[in-house]
Amino acid sequence: MTGSSPGEGGYRIEDLAQRTGATVRTIRAYQDRGLLPRPERRGRANMYGDTHVTRLRQIADLLDRGYTLASIKELLDAWDTGRGLGGVLGLVTEVEGPWTDEEPSRVSRAELDVRFGGAPDDDAVTEAVELGVLEPVPGDPGSFLVPSPQELAVAAELHAAGVPLIAILGHLRELRGQVEHIATRFLEFTTEHVFAPYLDAPHRLTESEAAEAAALVRRLRPLAQHTVDAELARAMRLFATRELRQRLGTGEAPKTSEQSRDMPVPADTIRAVERLVGPERASEFVTLAVEREVRARVMDDMTASHPTRNDLDEKS
Repeated sequence: MTGSSPGEGGYRIEDLAQRTGATVRTIRAYQDRGLLPRPERRGRANMYGDTHVTRLRQIADLLDRGYTLASIKELLDAWDTGRGLGGVLGLVTEVEGPWTDEEPSRVSRAELDVRFGGAPDDDAVTEAVELGVLEPVPGDPGSFLVPSPQELAVAAELHAAGVPLIAILGHLRELRGQVEHIATRFLEFTTEHVFAPYLDAPHRLTESEAAEAAALVRRLRPLAQHTVDAELARAMRLFATRELRQRLGTGEAPKTSEQSRDMPVPADTIRAVERLVGPERASEFVTLAVEREVRARVMDDMTASHPTRNDLDEKS
């Protein structure tokens, strides 16, 4: 039997299934759950139209985005007023899209081993997969997808500097919990002061209101990262300076070489340096001074151990 086309009055259920990729059983299940409008009864046949095609494609799109059928029904019921889903889906796309310009990359297991010292570490790879730092590539057990190449590069640098992999991964777990807390607070803050008029409106959002909310998401998206970057830089400078001062004040100088280990810097000297160059640059000044002193001592040792022409003349 040849199926009907829209121009001939609509689709039979088999034609609708073929056109949308849904099964007949799925279409009937959607009808039973109230996700799909009932077909038009014409004689003995149930006929479907382009509105059913559109609705089925909307459902498939929302399922791909991770929504459950129950949440899809609530969404469709809320927006089934003739205004369409364009605005709300645009808002959903903005929120669920990537929040970084970083592009994922792909890395082989052999490349991973080389970047992290050359020795395979199955336990570390397993934990990296659990954390989402690495994602297995279906059909290619020897490769991984790297959602954040920058994060992997940081781990490689730390490992090259001497930090064990187990410590790096443990630090990432701890850091992730703290960052998720920051993200939660930022969302609560912006929801209360920016998005509440849209989310708590007594009426259903119009297309233009949903578009306005999506534009706000685009504007505010980078603010969280910029704020965290600035505050992290401030905190690192504050605590790194404090740590260095504490160590210098207890007689521990920066260990730039073997010769600098036993060169204490008294607290009075630190205060004098602060008066000279300011508290913000005191630690940098002391570090450079220590390094210069170390170089001078090395040069003195080198010249002292090498006989000059005058020394040779005196001996002769």
